[in-house]
Amino acid sequence: MRRTLLRAALTGPVVAAGAWALDVPAASAKAHSVDQPRPATPEAALEELDAGNRRWRTFREKHPHETHAVRREAVSGQHPFAVVLGCIDSRVPPELVFDQGLGDLMTVRSAGEVLDEAVLGSVAYGVLELGIPLVMVLGHQSCGAVSAAVHAEESGEELPAHIQYIADQIKPAIDHSVTGDARIDATISAQVRLVRSRLAAEPDLAARIAVGQLAIVGARYELTTQLVHQIA
Repeated sequence: MRRTLLRAALTGPVVAAGAWALDVPAASAKAHSVDQPRPATPEAALEELDAGNRRWRTFREKHPHETHAVRREAVSGQHPFAVVLGCIDSRVPPELVFDQGLGDLMTVRSAGEVLDEAVLGSVAYGVLELGIPLVMVLGHQSCGAVSAAVHAEESGEELPAHIQYIADQIKPAIDHSVTGDARIDATISAQVRLVRSRLAAEPDLAARIAVGQLAIVGARYELTTQLVHQIA
């Protein structure tokens, strides 16, 4: 009952509860817009993100799903096809980087993609309650949070206020096999891998991965080229 009430509160009172039962495959979810069906598999979701990033980096954006009809439809509920867990950096807004519109993405952002209970709960909500088939952990070139964490470890200086918490969470990902700017760059990718692994180890998410209903991938956004590429 508590889960049903939470779902109703966050998706809108007009949504039919039966359409969002956790055991319903993602493919049965309602179309996420009036003119385009919602990607229902991890593969389809990745293809849509890739196509959107291609439009973004070649200056051919469509700015989809901003019409009056889509805005009206959004009042009754949300049907995003991917969760993007990214950094707070103002240069990497997921809706722009992937050329997506209203209701397409559920974005969760924290400095350096750091996980805490609120972030974990937000990602889990998207997957377990909305049936989203794809989670992307998105790091980016020249990440200030990672840079601060690396410099704090190297200097031994305490960062101000709550920023030290961010650095402490990134510290396990610091790559000591290289030095200087290369260490920062390598740690950006290592942090993405670490967060992706932690998410994939969550039992409820792992169960969906095991049956092909969910994929959790890591990726980087390069500021110099605007390219998003997956990290192995």
